Amino acid sequence: MLSFFKKYKFFAIVMFVLSAIIITVIYQVMEPKRSLKVFQPAEVSADLVDTTLQYVKKYHIIDDFSLTNQNGETVTQEDYDGKIYVADFFFTTCQTICPIMTDHMIQIQEALANDANVLLLSHTVTPEIDSVPQLKKYSIEKGVNDAKWNLVTGDRKEIYDLARKSYLVAKDNPYEEFDLIHTENFVLVDKRKRIRGFYDGTDPRAIEDLLEDIKILEKEQ
Repeated sequence: MLSFFKKYKFFAIVMFVLSAIIITVIYQVMEPKRSLKVFQPAEVSADLVDTTLQYVKKYHIIDDFSLTNQNGETVTQEDYDGKIYVADFFFTTCQTICPIMTDHMIQIQEALANDANVLLLSHTVTPEIDSVPQLKKYSIEKGVNDAKWNLVTGDRKEIYDLARKSYLVAKDNPYEEFDLIHTENFVLVDKRKRIRGFYDGTDPRAIEDLLEDIKILEKEQ
């Protein structure tokens, strides 16, 4: 019996390895690939969407923009072409949800520090307060990586329209024109400028989900 095993030991090892490879391949083929939904305005809560878009069911993308970052540089959609990115809305003097959201953006920045395919974009909702120097001061205090993350300011109406008509994450303020109530949402945008996910920027578990979804999106694109 021992001589039999010695004689066929090599054959048995080869068969074992081959079987393991075959099983792995079959599992990978049979396992359904996860994909992320493409969100349209009609599928988002109406109070977060401009009335002109509430019934749009296809082809929604993020509009072009031209804003100014913490370094006084113009930031446009071209800076995000071919990139996956996470966007949100905040203001530097906020004492409620914004500090938590910023801390979580820092967490995302650190988790993706070596991933050149993913960028971050934060829009201030108080551009009259958040000047370039104010954004720069804030970015230094928080440890923002300028190569990875733009904090942007600009025309209030443009920011308002981006929040309500592009990213679909802000409530209208009926008491003041071109004003809004920003939410805690982080928005995942793909390389084709489509919305692929919304995440509670104050919830640690949602940040974990976001990071996992970025991996899925990178495999897809």
